[in-house]
Amino acid sequence: MEHSTPRRYGCSLGVLGGWEFWGLTSPVVKWSVVLVTTLAALVTVTTVVWMEVRQEREFRRLVAEGDAALDAGRTSEAIEAFSGALAFKPDSMLAHLQRAETYRRRGGDDLQAALRDAREANTLDPTAPQPIELLGDISSAMGRYDAAVEYYNSYLQLDDDGTRVMYKLALALVRQGQSQAAVEQLQHALALDDRFVEAHYLMGVALRDSGKPDEAVKRLQQAVALNAALVPAREELAELFTARGRAREAIEQWEAIAALEPERPERVVYVASALARTGFPEAAVLTLRRATERHPDSPALFAALGRIWLMVAAEDDDPIALGKAIEALQPLARLPDAASETLTLLGEALMMAGRVADAERVLQQAVSRQPVTPAAYRYLAQAARRRGHTDVARDAEARYARLAIP
Repeated sequence: MEHSTPRRYGCSLGVLGGWEFWGLTSPVVKWSVVLVTTLAALVTVTTVVWMEVRQEREFRRLVAEGDAALDAGRTSEAIEAFSGALAFKPDSMLAHLQRAETYRRRGGDDLQAALRDAREANTLDPTAPQPIELLGDISSAMGRYDAAVEYYNSYLQLDDDGTRVMYKLALALVRQGQSQAAVEQLQHALALDDRFVEAHYLMGVALRDSGKPDEAVKRLQQAVALNAALVPAREELAELFTARGRAREAIEQWEAIAALEPERPERVVYVASALARTGFPEAAVLTLRRATERHPDSPALFAALGRIWLMVAAEDDDPIALGKAIEALQPLARLPDAASETLTLLGEALMMAGRVADAERVLQQAVSRQPVTPAAYRYLAQAARRRGHTDVARDAEARYARLAIP
């Protein structure tokens, strides 16, 4: 009996020892370890996924903000947003592309930064056409037309139906002086879209530069037929008509331009000048007077009016026209920023009126304003000689001779 207790306890201890020996408790431990490890891995994966989702969401938000700012013309905000997006995804072709476009729109010193970002976008996705086109646009804006032509040609190897890029390529070629090559490129573009207004206009310019004015006129007229408000095409037509002696048609173009841009009084000056050159000074004066009623503070209109009255006075020896020229020019000459040309016209008119002392004084002012109108020195020399100011006359004659020599 005295050994029963120890045997019972010993047996119990032996049984427990046996369970541990046979590993009956180890599955619990192992499952605990597996469970803890799995939970830790799950937490880690969940955290990583959550951070990636959050970064992607933030990246997309910043890109959207940048796009909105760029559309609104807020380029500084756009650059900040795209730069923030690149902090989350440095290898994003889209963010580099958009920031490059923003820098391009800012122009100036920012074009170098635009070139850097566009090159990075192209490196990240060499098969994407957008960075290649943008590289061409930036190169063109920097005046590097050789590089622009190369980039646009590379784009067209990826997309040979890109009429917009064909136009850009042709424009770069025109600026390079390769007008015939530009014509060929524009022919391809117009074969794909014969209502491409800007292509017709540029074709006219290229044909003009190629020495084919008649063909140029036809193309420019076609551009105007497609878009009557295309002022550059009308300007080219007006100059071509003037050069070929088709004065009436040139005046029609200038009149149309003046009607399209009523807020620009200088357009009326072109109309009046063309009328005066072609023998219709009365019509020119009437045109300018009507314009001065709409733009009473326009120096350009009154200067043109004075010039035309002065022309009439010289041709017809008309003292009334001479008085009207002086009347139109004197208020302009009193302005602190009066141009040398205006002062020269007034000086010439005063000389014709016999007011030599006043003419010399006004012409001294004319030669002090930059840029100097060369004729100011010629009239100053005449006025100074008539007043016995020999040194002034000699100096003015010498300066006129230097400026008048091509």
